[in-house]
Amino acid sequence: MSSQREIRAIDPTWTLAQLRAHLDKAIKGDGPALTPSPISVKTVPAEISLVVSTSGSTGDAKEVGLSAAALLASSRATNNFFGAKAGQTWSLLLPLTHIAGINVLMRSLELGTTAIDGRQITGAYPYADFTAVVPTQLFRALNGDSHLREHLCSAKAVLIGGAALDSKLADQARTAGINIVESYGMTETCGGCIYGGLAIGGTSFAIDGNGLIKISSEMLASTYLNDPSGWGSKFKNGYFLTSDLGEIINGKLKIIGRADDVIVTGGENISLLKIEAIIHQVFPEIECAAFAIADPQWGQALHLAIAGSVKPDSAAINEILSKQISAAAKIKGIIYLDRLPRIALDKVNRQELAAIAKREGK
Repeated sequence: MSSQREIRAIDPTWTLAQLRAHLDKAIKGDGPALTPSPISVKTVPAEISLVVSTSGSTGDAKEVGLSAAALLASSRATNNFFGAKAGQTWSLLLPLTHIAGINVLMRSLELGTTAIDGRQITGAYPYADFTAVVPTQLFRALNGDSHLREHLCSAKAVLIGGAALDSKLADQARTAGINIVESYGMTETCGGCIYGGLAIGGTSFAIDGNGLIKISSEMLASTYLNDPSGWGSKFKNGYFLTSDLGEIINGKLKIIGRADDVIVTGGENISLLKIEAIIHQVFPEIECAAFAIADPQWGQALHLAIAGSVKPDSAAINEILSKQISAAAKIKGIIYLDRLPRIALDKVNRQELAAIAKREGK
Protein backbone atom coordinates (compact mmCIF):
# COMPACT_ATOMS: atom_id res chain seq x y z
CA MET A 1 0.00 0.00 0.00
CA SER A 2 3.10 2.25 0.06
CA SER A 3 3.34 2.95 -3.69
CA GLN A 4 0.98 5.58 -5.04
CA ARG A 5 -0.71 6.27 -8.37
CA GLU A 6 -2.21 9.38 -9.90
CA ILE A 7 -5.96 9.94 -9.67
CA ARG A 8 -7.94 11.78 -12.32
CA ALA A 9 -11.44 13.24 -12.21
CA ILE A 10 -13.85 11.86 -14.79
CA ASP A 11 -14.46 14.53 -17.41
CA PRO A 12 -18.23 15.05 -17.83
CA THR A 13 -17.68 15.80 -21.54
CA TRP A 14 -16.28 12.32 -22.21
CA THR A 15 -18.45 10.06 -24.30
CA LEU A 16 -19.25 6.67 -22.82
CA ALA A 17 -16.78 5.13 -25.26
CA GLN A 18 -14.05 7.48 -24.00
CA LEU A 19 -14.96 6.80 -20.38
CA ARG A 20 -14.95 3.08 -21.09
CA ALA A 21 -11.38 3.39 -22.43
CA HIS A 22 -10.20 5.35 -19.38
CA LEU A 23 -11.91 2.90 -17.04
CA ASP A 24 -10.30 -0.03 -18.83
CA LYS A 25 -6.86 1.56 -18.35
CA ALA A 26 -7.57 2.31 -14.69
CA ILE A 27 -8.56 -1.31 -14.08
CA LYS A 28 -5.49 -2.68 -15.90
CA GLY A 29 -3.14 -0.21 -14.17
CA ASP A 30 -2.15 1.39 -17.48
CA GLY A 31 -3.64 4.76 -16.56
CA PRO A 32 -4.55 6.87 -13.53
CA ALA A 33 -7.23 5.87 -11.07
CA LEU A 34 -10.55 7.62 -11.63
CA THR A 35 -13.03 9.49 -9.47
CA PRO A 36 -16.46 10.83 -10.48
CA SER A 37 -16.49 13.57 -7.81
CA PRO A 38 -14.07 15.93 -6.03
CA ILE A 39 -12.01 14.23 -3.33
CA SER A 40 -9.41 15.34 -0.80
CA VAL A 41 -6.41 13.39 -2.12
CA LYS A 42 -4.28 13.75 -5.25
CA THR A 43 -2.77 10.27 -5.26
CA VAL A 44 -4.04 6.91 -4.08
CA PRO A 45 -2.49 3.55 -3.17
CA ALA A 46 -1.47 1.61 -6.26
CA GLU A 47 -4.19 -1.02 -5.81
CA ILE A 48 -7.00 1.57 -5.98
CA SER A 49 -8.59 2.01 -9.42
CA LEU A 50 -11.69 4.04 -8.50
CA VAL A 51 -12.64 6.39 -5.69
CA VAL A 52 -16.33 7.09 -5.07
CA SER A 53 -17.61 9.41 -2.36
CA THR A 54 -20.58 8.26 -0.32
CA SER A 55 -23.57 10.58 -0.14
CA GLY A 56 -22.89 11.61 3.44
CA SER A 57 -26.61 11.63 4.33
CA THR A 58 -25.94 10.63 7.93
CA GLY A 59 -22.55 12.21 8.49
CA ASP A 60 -19.35 13.20 6.69
CA ALA A 61 -18.96 11.73 3.24
CA LYS A 62 -16.44 8.90 2.97
CA GLU A 63 -14.04 8.58 0.04
CA VAL A 64 -14.26 4.88 -0.76
CA GLY A 65 -11.24 3.35 -2.46
CA LEU A 66 -12.14 0.43 -4.73
CA SER A 67 -9.59 -1.96 -6.19
CA ALA A 68 -9.64 -3.44 -9.68
CA ALA A 69 -10.08 -6.88 -8.12
CA ALA A 70 -13.21 -5.79 -6.23
CA LEU A 71 -14.73 -4.00 -9.23
CA LEU A 72 -14.11 -6.95 -11.53
CA ALA A 73 -15.50 -9.39 -8.97
CA SER A 74 -18.66 -7.30 -8.77
CA SER A 75 -19.21 -7.01 -12.53
CA ARG A 76 -18.49 -10.69 -13.12
CA ALA A 77 -20.77 -11.82 -10.32
CA THR A 78 -23.65 -9.71 -11.65
CA ASN A 79 -23.22 -10.86 -15.24
CA ASN A 80 -22.96 -14.48 -14.07
CA PHE A 81 -26.11 -14.07 -11.96
CA PHE A 82 -28.06 -13.01 -15.05
CA GLY A 83 -26.36 -15.44 -17.39
CA ALA A 84 -25.12 -12.50 -19.47
CA LYS A 85 -22.97 -13.41 -22.45
CA ALA A 86 -20.28 -11.60 -24.41
CA GLY A 87 -21.81 -9.07 -26.79
CA GLN A 88 -24.92 -8.42 -24.73
CA THR A 89 -25.67 -4.89 -23.58
CA TRP A 90 -26.52 -2.82 -20.51
CA SER A 91 -28.24 0.56 -20.69
CA LEU A 92 -27.08 3.40 -18.46
CA LEU A 93 -30.00 5.16 -16.78
CA LEU A 94 -28.21 6.11 -13.55
CA PRO A 95 -25.81 8.97 -12.72
CA LEU A 96 -22.09 8.29 -13.03
CA THR A 97 -21.44 10.07 -9.73
CA HIS A 98 -22.53 6.90 -7.91
CA ILE A 99 -21.12 3.38 -7.92
CA ALA A 100 -24.35 2.05 -9.45
CA GLY A 101 -23.76 4.04 -12.62
CA ILE A 102 -20.09 3.05 -12.82
CA ASN A 103 -21.12 -0.58 -12.36
CA VAL A 104 -23.16 -0.47 -15.55
CA LEU A 105 -19.99 0.54 -17.41
CA MET A 106 -17.99 -2.18 -15.67
CA ARG A 107 -20.52 -4.88 -16.58
CA SER A 108 -20.51 -3.68 -20.17
CA LEU A 109 -16.71 -3.72 -20.20
CA GLU A 110 -16.80 -7.31 -18.97
CA LEU A 111 -19.14 -8.24 -21.86
CA GLY A 112 -16.98 -6.48 -24.44
CA THR A 113 -19.58 -3.81 -25.19
CA THR A 114 -20.17 -0.12 -24.47
CA ALA A 115 -23.19 0.78 -22.37
CA ILE A 116 -26.15 2.35 -24.16
CA ASP A 117 -26.54 5.88 -22.80
CA GLY A 118 -30.19 6.37 -21.89
CA ARG A 119 -29.79 9.25 -19.44
CA GLN A 120 -30.94 12.02 -21.79
CA ILE A 121 -33.38 10.12 -24.00
CA THR A 122 -36.88 11.59 -24.29
CA GLY A 123 -38.30 9.31 -26.97
CA ALA A 124 -37.99 5.60 -27.59
CA TYR A 125 -35.00 3.84 -26.04
CA PRO A 126 -32.67 1.51 -27.94
CA TYR A 127 -32.92 -2.12 -26.89
CA ALA A 128 -30.66 -3.33 -24.07
CA ASP A 129 -30.48 -6.78 -22.54
CA PHE A 130 -30.09 -5.48 -18.99
CA THR A 131 -30.45 -2.25 -17.08
CA ALA A 132 -30.62 -0.80 -13.57
CA VAL A 133 -32.95 1.83 -12.09
CA VAL A 134 -34.04 3.32 -8.78
CA PRO A 135 -37.65 3.05 -7.49
CA THR A 136 -38.59 6.56 -8.67
CA GLN A 137 -37.66 5.65 -12.25
CA LEU A 138 -39.71 2.46 -11.99
CA PHE A 139 -42.66 4.47 -10.67
CA ARG A 140 -42.40 6.89 -13.60
CA ALA A 141 -42.22 4.03 -16.07
CA LEU A 142 -45.43 2.59 -14.68
CA ASN A 143 -47.21 5.93 -14.37
CA GLY A 144 -46.90 7.80 -17.63
CA ASP A 145 -43.43 7.32 -19.15
CA SER A 146 -44.41 4.78 -21.81
CA HIS A 147 -41.00 4.85 -23.52
CA LEU A 148 -39.19 3.92 -20.31
CA ARG A 149 -41.82 1.32 -19.53
CA GLU A 150 -41.31 -0.32 -22.91
CA HIS A 151 -37.54 -0.27 -22.38
CA LEU A 152 -37.82 -1.97 -18.99
CA CYS A 153 -40.34 -4.53 -20.25
CA SER A 154 -38.10 -5.49 -23.16
CA ALA A 155 -35.00 -6.04 -20.99
CA LYS A 156 -34.19 -9.54 -19.82
CA ALA A 157 -33.74 -8.21 -16.27
CA VAL A 158 -33.92 -4.89 -14.45
CA LEU A 159 -31.88 -4.36 -11.30
CA ILE A 160 -33.57 -2.03 -8.83
CA GLY A 161 -31.89 -0.56 -5.77
CA GLY A 162 -30.70 2.62 -4.12
CA ALA A 163 -33.80 2.98 -1.94
CA ALA A 164 -36.55 0.84 -0.45
CA LEU A 165 -38.89 -0.67 -3.05
CA ASP A 166 -42.57 -0.46 -2.16
CA SER A 167 -44.18 -3.90 -2.37
CA LYS A 168 -47.16 -2.59 -4.34
CA LEU A 169 -44.85 -0.97 -6.88
CA ALA A 170 -42.92 -4.23 -7.18
CA ASP A 171 -46.15 -6.15 -7.79
CA GLN A 172 -47.26 -3.58 -10.35
CA ALA A 173 -43.94 -3.93 -12.19
CA ARG A 174 -44.12 -7.70 -12.32
CA THR A 175 -47.73 -7.56 -13.52
CA ALA A 176 -46.59 -5.20 -16.30
CA GLY A 177 -44.03 -7.79 -17.41
CA ILE A 178 -40.90 -6.15 -16.00
CA ASN A 179 -38.44 -8.71 -14.64
CA ILE A 180 -37.21 -6.77 -11.62
CA VAL A 181 -34.49 -8.02 -9.32
CA GLU A 182 -34.05 -6.19 -6.02
CA SER A 183 -30.44 -5.28 -5.28
CA TYR A 184 -28.84 -4.63 -1.92
CA GLY A 185 -25.39 -3.21 -1.40
CA MET A 186 -23.51 0.02 -0.90
CA THR A 187 -20.48 1.87 -2.21
CA GLU A 188 -18.29 -0.12 0.18
CA THR A 189 -19.39 -3.39 -1.50
CA CYS A 190 -18.98 -2.07 -5.07
CA GLY A 191 -22.76 -1.66 -5.14
CA GLY A 192 -25.15 -4.60 -5.14
CA CYS A 193 -23.81 -7.86 -3.72
CA ILE A 194 -27.12 -9.42 -2.68
CA TYR A 195 -29.84 -9.92 -5.30
CA GLY A 196 -33.34 -10.99 -4.40
CA GLY A 197 -32.13 -11.69 -0.87
CA LEU A 198 -29.37 -14.05 -2.05
CA ALA A 199 -25.64 -13.41 -2.02
CA ILE A 200 -23.84 -13.30 -5.36
CA GLY A 201 -20.22 -14.09 -6.17
CA GLY A 202 -18.01 -14.70 -3.16
CA THR A 203 -20.33 -12.88 -0.76
CA SER A 204 -21.78 -14.08 2.53
CA PHE A 205 -23.94 -12.26 5.06
CA ALA A 206 -25.10 -12.59 8.65
CA ILE A 207 -26.90 -10.58 11.32
CA ASP A 208 -25.02 -9.39 14.42
CA GLY A 209 -26.38 -9.22 17.97
CA ASN A 210 -27.83 -5.76 17.38
CA GLY A 211 -29.72 -6.79 14.26
CA LEU A 212 -27.22 -5.16 11.89
CA ILE A 213 -26.30 -6.77 8.58
CA LYS A 214 -22.66 -7.80 8.23
CA ILE A 215 -21.02 -8.79 4.97
CA SER A 216 -17.96 -10.71 3.85
CA SER A 217 -17.19 -10.35 0.17
CA GLU A 218 -14.45 -10.22 -2.44
CA MET A 219 -16.23 -7.08 -3.65
CA LEU A 220 -15.39 -5.07 -0.53
CA ALA A 221 -13.54 -1.77 -0.84
CA SER A 222 -9.97 -1.35 0.37
CA THR A 223 -10.26 1.71 2.60
CA TYR A 224 -11.77 5.11 3.29
CA LEU A 225 -9.07 7.36 1.86
CA ASN A 226 -10.11 10.23 4.12
CA ASP A 227 -10.67 8.03 7.18
CA PRO A 228 -8.51 4.87 7.26
CA SER A 229 -9.09 4.29 10.97
CA GLY A 230 -12.83 4.59 10.45
CA TRP A 231 -12.59 1.89 7.80
CA GLY A 232 -10.79 -0.42 10.19
CA SER A 233 -13.45 0.10 12.85
CA LYS A 234 -16.13 -1.24 10.47
CA PHE A 235 -14.72 -4.78 10.61
CA LYS A 236 -15.22 -7.51 13.18
CA ASN A 237 -14.24 -11.15 12.77
CA GLY A 238 -13.70 -10.67 9.05
CA TYR A 239 -17.10 -9.10 8.40
CA PHE A 240 -17.88 -5.54 7.31
CA LEU A 241 -20.56 -4.15 9.62
CA THR A 242 -23.21 -2.13 7.79
CA SER A 243 -25.59 0.44 9.23
CA ASP A 244 -28.61 -1.49 8.00
CA LEU A 245 -30.98 -3.64 10.02
CA GLY A 246 -32.06 -6.96 8.59
CA GLU A 247 -33.21 -10.47 9.24
CA ILE A 248 -32.71 -13.80 7.50
CA ILE A 249 -35.87 -15.66 6.50
CA ASN A 250 -35.53 -19.07 4.84
CA GLY A 251 -31.97 -18.25 3.91
CA LYS A 252 -32.84 -14.92 2.28
CA LEU A 253 -31.87 -11.50 3.57
CA LYS A 254 -34.74 -9.14 4.32
CA ILE A 255 -33.82 -5.48 4.72
CA ILE A 256 -35.65 -3.78 7.57
CA GLY A 257 -34.05 -0.37 7.18
CA ARG A 258 -31.14 1.72 8.33
CA ALA A 259 -30.33 1.66 12.02
CA ASP A 260 -30.40 5.46 11.99
CA ASP A 261 -33.92 5.32 10.53
CA VAL A 262 -35.10 4.01 13.89
CA ILE A 263 -35.68 6.80 16.40
CA VAL A 264 -36.43 6.77 20.11
CA THR A 265 -39.41 8.97 20.93
CA GLY A 266 -41.24 8.94 24.22
CA GLY A 267 -39.05 6.03 25.28
CA GLU A 268 -40.15 3.82 22.35
CA ASN A 269 -38.24 2.69 19.28
CA ILE A 270 -40.10 3.82 16.15
CA SER A 271 -39.15 2.88 12.59
CA LEU A 272 -39.41 5.81 10.17
CA LEU A 273 -39.82 3.36 7.29
CA LYS A 274 -42.77 1.73 9.06
CA ILE A 275 -44.37 5.14 9.58
CA GLU A 276 -44.01 5.88 5.87
CA ALA A 277 -45.33 2.48 4.85
CA ILE A 278 -48.47 2.82 6.97
CA ILE A 279 -49.20 6.33 5.70
CA HIS A 280 -48.61 5.29 2.10
CA GLN A 281 -50.94 2.33 2.51
CA VAL A 282 -53.78 4.54 3.73
CA PHE A 283 -52.99 7.56 1.54
CA PRO A 284 -51.39 6.07 -1.62
CA GLU A 285 -51.77 9.34 -3.50
CA ILE A 286 -49.24 11.23 -1.37
CA GLU A 287 -45.45 11.17 -1.26
CA CYS A 288 -44.15 11.51 2.27
CA ALA A 289 -41.07 11.04 4.44
CA ALA A 290 -40.80 10.72 8.20
CA PHE A 291 -37.94 12.32 10.11
CA ALA A 292 -37.01 13.36 13.64
CA ILE A 293 -35.99 16.53 15.44
CA ALA A 294 -34.28 16.61 18.85
CA ASP A 295 -36.86 17.54 21.46
CA PRO A 296 -36.56 18.05 25.25
CA GLN A 297 -39.88 16.31 25.95
CA TRP A 298 -39.78 13.42 23.47
CA GLY A 299 -36.05 12.97 23.00
CA GLN A 300 -36.70 12.76 19.27
CA ALA A 301 -39.94 14.26 18.03
CA LEU A 302 -41.49 12.55 15.02
CA HIS A 303 -42.21 14.83 12.05
CA LEU A 304 -43.56 14.30 8.57
CA ALA A 305 -42.85 15.92 5.20
CA ILE A 306 -45.53 15.71 2.51
CA ALA A 307 -44.82 16.55 -1.13
CA GLY A 308 -47.41 17.57 -3.70
CA SER A 309 -50.85 19.15 -3.60
CA VAL A 310 -52.69 16.52 -1.53
CA LYS A 311 -52.69 17.36 2.18
CA PRO A 312 -54.38 14.72 4.34
CA ASP A 313 -55.72 15.69 7.74
CA SER A 314 -53.01 15.38 10.42
CA ALA A 315 -55.54 14.12 12.97
CA ALA A 316 -56.48 11.26 10.65
CA ILE A 317 -52.81 10.36 10.18
CA ASN A 318 -52.17 10.35 13.92
CA GLU A 319 -55.22 8.23 14.65
CA ILE A 320 -53.97 5.60 12.22
CA LEU A 321 -50.41 5.66 13.57
CA SER A 322 -51.49 5.47 17.20
CA LYS A 323 -53.69 2.45 16.44
CA GLN A 324 -51.18 0.56 14.31
CA ILE A 325 -48.03 1.40 16.27
CA SER A 326 -48.52 3.33 19.54
CA ALA A 327 -49.35 6.74 20.95
CA ALA A 328 -45.65 7.62 20.77
CA ALA A 329 -45.85 7.36 16.98
CA LYS A 330 -47.98 10.47 16.59
CA ILE A 331 -46.67 13.17 14.27
CA LYS A 332 -45.58 16.31 16.13
CA GLY A 333 -45.25 18.52 13.08
CA ILE A 334 -45.80 18.49 9.29
CA ILE A 335 -44.04 20.43 6.56
CA TYR A 336 -45.43 20.69 3.03
CA LEU A 337 -43.07 20.78 0.05
CA ASP A 338 -43.28 20.71 -3.72
CA ARG A 339 -40.89 17.77 -3.70
CA LEU A 340 -38.85 15.82 -1.20
CA PRO A 341 -35.11 16.62 -1.08
CA ARG A 342 -33.05 13.64 -2.18
CA ILE A 343 -29.46 12.60 -2.33
CA ALA A 344 -27.74 9.91 -4.39
CA LEU A 345 -29.89 7.22 -5.97
CA ASP A 346 -33.26 8.45 -4.79
CA LYS A 347 -32.62 8.40 -1.04
CA VAL A 348 -34.62 10.99 0.92
CA ASN A 349 -32.41 13.52 2.68
CA ARG A 350 -33.81 13.40 6.21
CA GLN A 351 -31.16 15.79 7.50
CA GLU A 352 -32.33 18.44 5.05
CA LEU A 353 -35.95 17.85 6.08
CA ALA A 354 -35.04 18.40 9.73
CA ALA A 355 -33.21 21.62 8.79
CA ILE A 356 -36.24 22.86 6.82
CA ALA A 357 -38.58 22.11 9.73
CA LYS A 358 -36.32 23.98 12.14
CA ARG A 359 -36.21 27.01 9.85
CA GLU A 360 -39.99 26.99 9.64
CA GLY A 361 -40.27 26.64 13.40
CA LYS A 362 -42.17 23.35 13.27
